[in-house]
Amino acid sequence: MKSSRLPRTARPDYQRHGSLAKKRIAAWREGDLTKCTGREKNVSLISPGAMPLHLIKLAVGCESVKDLKARVAERVQEAKRKGLPRRHVHITRMVPKRDEELLDGGSLYWVIRGEIAAREKLIAIEPFRDRDGVGRCRLVMQPKVIGVVPRPMRAFQGWRYLTATDAPLDLTDAGAGVAAMPEHLRRELRELGLL
Repeated sequence: MKSSRLPRTARPDYQRHGSLAKKRIAAWREGDLTKCTGREKNVSLISPGAMPLHLIKLAVGCESVKDLKARVAERVQEAKRKGLPRRHVHITRMVPKRDEELLDGGSLYWVIRGEIAAREKLIAIEPFRDRDGVGRCRLVMQPKVIGVVPRPMRAFQGWRYLTATDAPLDLTDAGAGVAAMPEHLRRELRELGLL
């Protein structure tokens, strides 16, 4: 079910834009973009599908992107042996409320040794209850780990939202030289402020 409520950052200032904007914004919520041609374009609205939202989470127990890739490959092989779909599933306690935005091109960014180091594309969010009746959530991802330009990140519990503008670039987008570097060298250059 699609929520008709706009995110707090995308709520318009109705006093500034009037009742016509209210009607056009209502049309925008319903997906009728043909009526959204007036002043509300100046409102800080996020057009549907324009910028995906991401999650960020600590990769506990991983020392490098190579370790994360090995863990994902192991889980995919285990799923294949059991006859399950080949996908990477990570279980969390809290269910993201902004799931539509996350599934519109979002990824799960992994923090490894104090740096955002890799990501996996989200393909599904599945809330469920475990054997004890506790609510949990499966974050289902494509089993392909993509390295990103390292960026420092302090430790935190659970997961956090990460906007597209705050997300680091993929290594392939940063240039061939950066992508070809060993991970420990990228880490050292980032610590020196050269990357």
